Amino acid sequence: MQESALDLVQARDRLLGSGQLPPRVLREALADLHEFWLTAQAAHAGIDTAVHGVALVALGGLGRRELVPHSDLDLLLVHDKVEGVDQAAELLWYPLWNARIGLDHAVRTVAEAVEVAAFDLRVAVGLLDARHLAGDGDLTGRLIGAARQRWRAGVRARAAELVESARQRWRRAGEVAHVVEPDLKHGKGGLRDIGLLTALADGQLVDRPSAEVRQAHELLLNTRTELRRLTGRAVDVVRPQDGDEVAAALGLADRFELSRALSGAGRTVSYALEVAMRDASAQRRGFGVLRRKPDRRPLAEGVVLADGEVALARDADPSRDPGLLLRVAAAAAKVRAPIAPGALSTLADTAQEPRAPWSAALRQDLVAMLGAGEGLIDVVEALERTGLWARLVPEWGAVRDLPPRDAAHVWTVDRHLIRATANAAKLVTSVARPDLLLLGALLHDIGKGRDEDHSVVGAALAEQVGTRLGLSKSDVDTLQAMVRHHLLLPHTATRRDVEEPATVQRVAETLGGDVRLLELLHALTEADSLATGPGAWTPWKASLVADLVRRCAQAMAGEHAPGPEPLDPSQRELAERVAASGQPDVLVATNDTGDTEGALATVTLGAPDRPGLLSLAAGVLALNALEVHAATALGERGVAVLVLTASPRFGSLPDAALLREQFRRALGGTLELADKLAAKERDYRTAPFDPPAPRVRWFDNEADGGVVLELRCADRIGLLHSIATALERCDVDLWWARAATMGGTAIDSFCLGDEPRSGAADPDRRAAIEAAVLAAAADTG
Repeated sequence: MQESALDLVQARDRLLGSGQLPPRVLREALADLHEFWLTAQAAHAGIDTAVHGVALVALGGLGRRELVPHSDLDLLLVHDKVEGVDQAAELLWYPLWNARIGLDHAVRTVAEAVEVAAFDLRVAVGLLDARHLAGDGDLTGRLIGAARQRWRAGVRARAAELVESARQRWRRAGEVAHVVEPDLKHGKGGLRDIGLLTALADGQLVDRPSAEVRQAHELLLNTRTELRRLTGRAVDVVRPQDGDEVAAALGLADRFELSRALSGAGRTVSYALEVAMRDASAQRRGFGVLRRKPDRRPLAEGVVLADGEVALARDADPSRDPGLLLRVAAAAAKVRAPIAPGALSTLADTAQEPRAPWSAALRQDLVAMLGAGEGLIDVVEALERTGLWARLVPEWGAVRDLPPRDAAHVWTVDRHLIRATANAAKLVTSVARPDLLLLGALLHDIGKGRDEDHSVVGAALAEQVGTRLGLSKSDVDTLQAMVRHHLLLPHTATRRDVEEPATVQRVAETLGGDVRLLELLHALTEADSLATGPGAWTPWKASLVADLVRRCAQAMAGEHAPGPEPLDPSQRELAERVAASGQPDVLVATNDTGDTEGALATVTLGAPDRPGLLSLAAGVLALNALEVHAATALGERGVAVLVLTASPRFGSLPDAALLREQFRRALGGTLELADKLAAKERDYRTAPFDPPAPRVRWFDNEADGGVVLELRCADRIGLLHSIATALERCDVDLWWARAATMGGTAIDSFCLGDEPRSGAADPDRRAAIEAAVLAAAADTG
């Protein structure tokens, strides 16, 4: 029968060489061809419908009748302990081996097959595709029935194993969406995942795949079919050099159109499977979940973490709260938890599009989301699936699923931008304006997909976005310059002599002598390169760019220490009242801009000057869930005046009388502030968020002879209280303090008094202060 196996190969090759059959018809023809040969060969081996106790069963692609070119045959010879089954198997397998047809085979009883499936997940899922080919049909029916019954009975207990198996495969194969060379079979969002969706449905854990998933399935199968037909090999990875031919065979314009189509299909399948796996994991916990009280923890105003998903609070109303969408996204990105499908659906149906110009509170939430690191990727993907991302960034359409045009990039342009932003989140403490760094990372390639220079187009779009976000004119100019010049440093450092003064001068003049812009571009260069692909950011390239930046900084204006803001008349009047009465007092002034998000307020606290006032005041505000965006501590006629701009993390502003009473108790030592804050931070610690490393910078304040310590670190409840306490324990003379929060990053500055008294110029003294501050910044209780 070897000749008949060679005939099978020749017939297969004629089918593949004709080029006349559409992909689906070709797969059906290949299935018919192999099924015809196997049925005839089974009869030759003594296996036909008249024989009881032996059956030939197709699994895998042949079982599903999705046999793509150059696929292995997955076959099972099932028997009821009859004699001669091994000889029959040899008559089946050897001709296929001799003809070099790939074969995955097994010979088992029904009980053995079900037993192997009990501990081998791949076998268990494979048996769900079983289809009778030849022999005892009743025996095949018993196998299929037993396998499906065992699967339905045990799938809930195997949900965690299914999820982990899929994630391990994704780590090896990557994604179908967003990559330049997608693995159609094993990648996240590929054909194996569609099989997993079907298996979960067979286990009655989820519904059958939707029409959208079925369409994605068809595109993935057709692409795989044409890829193998054109290459003549069993390949599943679409390379750029094959893309144009595959695209033409599928009736698409070019490899770029094919890439966008595959990216869309991959993200459809990926999202459907993520939701299905969460549903399966929830069902695995059983009815005990229904008996216990749901676990709901507040994350932000109108946002809760409910059973591992970010959901809307019961009283949340997206139609009346324009900031709710961003707060949901920011919370989900930071805690790295999925947004509940119901919440996404409600937001998609009712959430308002933010009105331009955006409020400060909306910008804070946007920056907090962008600064969440790796958690940003899944959140943007979820928002993209529901059309919500386009409401936040309408300019995104041109880069969505857009494949890159240079070989160095491994991601589609939209995923590259998101990954660059996630990388930038790790660098926010290296710049004075983390918000501009994150926005610049998000937008630096937004101009791609057009015929003009993407840096020029992108700069114009960045101006449009920055204006809509409500940034100041100077910040819009900086953002625009970041996008326009995001390639300046890497191109200059790697293509010019950085030791040549003319090179340095040209870069400095291009950036208008702006040291802050230079700092931002340095961080953006690293974030961009890391998101490009392996080898795009090497130690050699990093050192070249750093050397160029150092030389440019020296050629530009020197850095200046931050300083305090003066008191306004109402705050000066408060200081006079405290000086006259000797009693602490509090003034709360809300903004009058009409914002409904965040209720931004200025809280002024005055008290007779004494050590420790800043830490106490900051602690009282944190205890009331007030997020401090800016703070200044000043002295006025022997009175310490603390001015803090803050907004409530949840709910509304506390009453001024409550703040006054708590502040007085803290001053009197009757309020256990440290313990209460530690408990509050433990209550709200929900995330595996990996914060950027805290950094300290020193400035000599020539204006008043003091020394300024600037801390950049991830923000948290009670941070300002912890840092001020650490400084007070170092026995420094704290003249003033300023705090600013940009998204999830805090930039706090403290003037440590004049040199003779503070001793902060002494290296050992400065090192001790810095160590104490960094330890306090890193301490999460």
